[in-house]
Amino acid sequence: MAVRAVSTCSIFRSASSPTLFAFRCCPCHFQFRRFSKLGIRFPLFWSDKPSPGHGGAQRSSVHSLVDSVMEELQFLRTKRVRASAKVELTSSGEILEDKLVNRTLQKGVLLEFKKDAERVLLAVAQKPDGKKNWMVSDQNGVTSSIKPQQITYIVPGVENFDHAEISDFIQKARENLDPALLEFAWVELLEKNKRVKVEELAEMIFGSTKGSRSIYGPRSAEQVEELLRRKLAKEAAEKEQQEFVTLLKSAKAMPLDAKPPKSSWMVEEKIKHRIESLECYAIDDCKTDDQRKTAGTILKAMGMVKTASSALNLLIDIGYFPVHVNLDLLKFNIHTDHSDEVISAAESLLLDPSDPDEIERKDLTHLKVYAIDVDEADELDDALSATRLQDGHIKIWIHVADPTRLVQPGSILDREAMRRGTSVFLPTATYPMFPEKLAMEGMSLQQGEICSAVTVSVVLHSDGSIAEYSVDNSIIRPTYMLTYESASELLHLNLEEESELKMLSEAATLRKKWRREQGGIDTATLEARIKVVNPEDPEPVINLYVEDQAEPAMRLVSEMMILCGEVIATFGCSNNIPLPYRGQPQSNIDTSVFAHLPEGPVRSSALVKIMRAAEIDFRKPIRHGILGLPGYVQFTSPIRRYLDLLAHYQIKAFLIGDSPPFSAGQLEGIASIVNMNTRVAKRLFNSSLRYWILEYLRRQPKEKRFRALILRFIKDRIAAILLVEVGLQASVWVSVGSQIGDEILVRVEEAHPRDDVLFLKEVVIDR
Repeated sequence: MAVRAVSTCSIFRSASSPTLFAFRCCPCHFQFRRFSKLGIRFPLFWSDKPSPGHGGAQRSSVHSLVDSVMEELQFLRTKRVRASAKVELTSSGEILEDKLVNRTLQKGVLLEFKKDAERVLLAVAQKPDGKKNWMVSDQNGVTSSIKPQQITYIVPGVENFDHAEISDFIQKARENLDPALLEFAWVELLEKNKRVKVEELAEMIFGSTKGSRSIYGPRSAEQVEELLRRKLAKEAAEKEQQEFVTLLKSAKAMPLDAKPPKSSWMVEEKIKHRIESLECYAIDDCKTDDQRKTAGTILKAMGMVKTASSALNLLIDIGYFPVHVNLDLLKFNIHTDHSDEVISAAESLLLDPSDPDEIERKDLTHLKVYAIDVDEADELDDALSATRLQDGHIKIWIHVADPTRLVQPGSILDREAMRRGTSVFLPTATYPMFPEKLAMEGMSLQQGEICSAVTVSVVLHSDGSIAEYSVDNSIIRPTYMLTYESASELLHLNLEEESELKMLSEAATLRKKWRREQGGIDTATLEARIKVVNPEDPEPVINLYVEDQAEPAMRLVSEMMILCGEVIATFGCSNNIPLPYRGQPQSNIDTSVFAHLPEGPVRSSALVKIMRAAEIDFRKPIRHGILGLPGYVQFTSPIRRYLDLLAHYQIKAFLIGDSPPFSAGQLEGIASIVNMNTRVAKRLFNSSLRYWILEYLRRQPKEKRFRALILRFIKDRIAAILLVEVGLQASVWVSVGSQIGDEILVRVEEAHPRDDVLFLKEVVIDR
């Protein structure tokens, strides 16, 4: 009979269970009544017979009490064990029909038991301990009481065994380990398709045996190969896991400037999978159970708790994430880059920027044009002009960039803009709705250049209401690109040569007064604006600006944008054009009840609390109670807001005599998708802004004091406040006597941007 070579067999010994030893022939060739996992512990016995298949080689053995010690224990799942004066253990199996003889636990019996979750020991039964437990002396000489459930195996044929002999028993068991013999037995039984009892199996391998009646049968060759495949796959996976953990520990130990770049973790597919699993775990966005399990296994191997913050910290420590990684940017799946196809389409338009409306555009290049925005604005999409007519009325031109001369409904660029819904503005970066080069160069208004626009011109009555208006395709040449700060400075200087700017300010004042008479509410407040330089650095530069919306230049621009929205709504209604008409119902609470509050942020905060949700109608204007207007359409930001672009499509089609490209129903369907994306972008902006404000506060000296306005009381003496120099609302406990509208001083006790935690404390000055 041919004997199969044993190339993958090894002697296995559990460090936590040194009592009995097992052959690990990979894969396991036998099925056992007590378990089905790899491994078998072999019986030891006296024998003078030659071992089969070994050329008559003699094998030495130990006395008969270990005739039938079988490896049924390491992976054993025991059935219920009953122990009192007697303990009956029955075998259970899947391959045989005969029942084994029950074994009785009594004094002097050699058994194996689970000491704890990690250790399995040999012991000798001494005496019952109560109704069920037994006192045993284990291989270490320790006497203890064990429960029936702890017993994993009773060595057959053993009586009056002395626990002092256990160590000798273990040593002699080692001497009888020979995997080749088990391999030989498997081949023979497989060929005969035979199943044998333990004594028959032992006799095949060693000679005559006595003892256990457990029965064994060979696995099929196919089962063996499958088990081998699984074992090799498991070992390979464990090796890869260990190599990956070593890689993580190495990267973690490197200096900050020497850590591997993020791209290096994406080269090998198996490493990429593990890193991506950690990333998904860090943002609590695991798509599959495999990702969750993979990340948890890695964290455990690194000695870390299985939490999202642990995964985040690990990815930061290895240099995969920067210290200030924006998790919301990952959670919301914001597209930060445009596809090659979209960029290619944008570049094609820039190479041939033809204008289908060129002949019909009104030439307004003679006007002085002011474009006013924040200093880091990337997309300039509106500008203003003004003059005084002979009758003393002010005429205003609101010029809006015209991206529809380049982008048509349904084009690849239009679909991309619709999918995004809006440009995303963060303290660390801007992610434009259109590809950057197209937005900045082809669409934006640029100083000193001839630019295409849609111009809304308005003549105001002396009370600020609209006397007349028009909407035209135009060309303009922007004269000034001003920041809000520089525009405010020019207004303050009151220069004669900048009289147009003064007219715009005058018109804004008229408009504000008129809107308030129509029920409009002033919600001007202080808002923070942050620009972060080198956000990838551990300590990037944070530039914080606080914008007062009541400042002349900001008031000027906002009033002109509101005026433009009113005109477009009126124009659309007069010509039956479907548009995204925005409205906001008036609050049920009379705003006069807040007249006692200081005007500005305190009163604005109270008014905002009673505002009702905004609404959109696509067929006709609806009243905008907050603005005090009969109708309103957002129109002045078509490069950065898709609903503004939709309004441009509709208005532009009417101006050239075409039917609007979208019906009211189509606009409603598009807007439902766009608004969902814009809400996500707004949440992302708010969370990012707050993170960097908290990081700014975290860095401030502990002794620094901040001015704060009490906006309202939340509960007892806990007040909602506005940090004046920061533009952030927070809460703090204030002293007795403080009132709404009072200014107090606070200091930062704790600021943890990652956890969104800010603790402030009032600074009470003794007087």
